[in-house]
Amino acid sequence: MKQLLALVITAFLANAANAQADQLPADAPKTLTILPASEAVLADFLWLNRVLVVFADTERDPAFGQQMDMLLERPSDLIERDVIVLTDTNPAEPSAIREELRPRGFGLVLIDKDGKVKLRKPSPWSARELTHSIDKMPSRIEELRDR
Repeated sequence: MKQLLALVITAFLANAANAQADQLPADAPKTLTILPASEAVLADFLWLNRVLVVFADTERDPAFGQQMDMLLERPSDLIERDVIVLTDTNPAEPSAIREELRPRGFGLVLIDKDGKVKLRKPSPWSARELTHSIDKMPSRIEELRDR
């Protein structure tokens, strides 16, 4: 329940922050955007964000709770790499993203800015492990070179 509450609060804050992004100074702190997969379309993130989709058969899945806690421990690392988190914990009413990616039980899928799946894992990964994986991607290397 703690993880679900943190997820809801984070998603609310992310949506509020995104709605007011034009009014914030450039150095204002950003929040990790976490959205239900049922409210998202992968094409909307193409060339803008990397998408981390976290699947589970229920929000009470211990692996799901552990994964969300691990992501919230170091959100700035993910924000810096343009990561958006989508969650899907209801296989009874599958989202279009669930139907496209076809997970079994818990799983996480990392999709690069080009829309291609770069990583699939059947167990939770820390934000540190995810950022190391992202930092090896050609798109991330190019981003760093362009800065």
